[in-house]
Amino acid sequence: MESHYSDSVNYDKTEVAKENEGLYKEAPKITWSNICHYLATRFPTLVDIPVMKQPLPWYQVLNPIPGLKSMNASHWNFYMLGWLAWVVDSMDFFCVSASATDIAKTLNVDTTQITWGITLVLMLRTVGSIIFGVMADTYGRKKPYIVICALFIVVELGTGFVKTYSQFLGVRALFGVLMGAMYPIASVTALENQPPKAKSIASGLFLPGYNVGFIFATVFYRAFEFTKYSGRLGEGWRNLFFFSAGLPVLLIAWRLMVPESPAFVKMHKAKQKAAAKRKQDIEEGKISRKSQLLDKLHIDPTLIQSLKSEWLTIIMLIFVMSLYNFISHGTQDLYTTFLVKQRGIGPDMRTVTVVVVNLGAVFGGIFFGQLSELLGRRLTIIICLVWSGAFLYPAFMLKNLGGIIPSGFFLQFGVMGAWGVGPIYIMEVVGHAHRALISGTCYQLGNLASSASSTIEATLGTSFPLGNGLYDYGKVMAIFCGAIFGAMIIVIFFSYERFNQQLVMDDDDMSTIHYDHESVELSEEAEKSSPVVEEEEVRKT
Repeated sequence: MESHYSDSVNYDKTEVAKENEGLYKEAPKITWSNICHYLATRFPTLVDIPVMKQPLPWYQVLNPIPGLKSMNASHWNFYMLGWLAWVVDSMDFFCVSASATDIAKTLNVDTTQITWGITLVLMLRTVGSIIFGVMADTYGRKKPYIVICALFIVVELGTGFVKTYSQFLGVRALFGVLMGAMYPIASVTALENQPPKAKSIASGLFLPGYNVGFIFATVFYRAFEFTKYSGRLGEGWRNLFFFSAGLPVLLIAWRLMVPESPAFVKMHKAKQKAAAKRKQDIEEGKISRKSQLLDKLHIDPTLIQSLKSEWLTIIMLIFVMSLYNFISHGTQDLYTTFLVKQRGIGPDMRTVTVVVVNLGAVFGGIFFGQLSELLGRRLTIIICLVWSGAFLYPAFMLKNLGGIIPSGFFLQFGVMGAWGVGPIYIMEVVGHAHRALISGTCYQLGNLASSASSTIEATLGTSFPLGNGLYDYGKVMAIFCGAIFGAMIIVIFFSYERFNQQLVMDDDDMSTIHYDHESVELSEEAEKSSPVVEEEEVRKT
């Protein structure tokens, strides 16, 4: 049994789509009464816990094993392809932060300048998500996946060969485009084909792949740190990038052996039917000249319809994802610098600390991802943020490893617990037609908004000098992240969710696809029966 719970602004009942059906979500109906009703229902919908309306006891809902057992070989193939792509993507990103000090010495710049390489990556990810998001929604998930992996190889090799700071920024800028491209491809590959019982646990493990990449970057940096490059010590970081360039080769070989995403195939067939219907309507004069201009300009009408239908959701997701990215980058990007420069931790214990802390992130994503099946997406995210806030002070202010390691573990348990809910939360609130583009671009616009977080923290750190060229990064990270956690709690409280919405179109959906020919007004009867917020639960057995 799959349950569906919609907590969102009410939608106009036009012919374009029906809720939970077809290519698009429906266009929001904005009135003062709707807005007031929506605001008044934020708390009731937050505590309207899904498990209270399910026939299964809570401990069975919380158990992830049935969901994992429901995944067959095909499900696992798609999931692991998406998850490993995200892990490799993350590892390549964190190779810079793990080796920032060594790169700075080699290129004769300071560490703050190297953090601009991190910032540059975050700033350009939106470009990649738009380009490859459109490709993924138009041509399929498989080909863009392979192209991105091939370009990863080129960029990582290029990073290893850089000789100047300008060259370093250039290749990292290109990597930023590719990293932005990989998230939407990886997430839809991993999640859109999963059975209903597995969606929450699959989402919970997906984003913590980011932390697995962090662990790999840290461990392999330690392995290559004291190796020689062209007979020179201190440039082992180059060998790290050469090594990372080999990993996408394995992903390319694997992806070539796996077919196109079934969810995309169904969605693409629906688009083809809609295109045929549109062509017929043009011939019969049912489409206005203004609307026909899209065809003359070779603009995809389904993209325009998606933007018209989902503009409010897009705005909401940009705010949500901006804060999501601030909490992760704010707690992680300068963590290695904090351990080495402020706490004076040596290479071996630094590696152990980072690995343990990020294992906390992985476990948190799994636990809270599945917990969202019990409590709903919004409430679970808020619980994670409150949990994380409780561990900010000990994680960044304690001086002994006996306090730093467990506090960091539980801090990331909460941070990536919130992130574990994120992928499925995003995919449930957006429509089928441009899932990769909208979900990926909102995520990357959030990255863009948070792109300067590491530089902000590094710069603010200079206002808290400790002497001998050291700065109190721990205090800055604690204050900065505390403010971000509070802001995100407020935004999530006022947002909405579509709990357990269907991600794969069924055959009935495909028979009811239409383009929005013209603006269609609600009938008087429909307006009278249209509540402000859809709070009722729809169940399908």
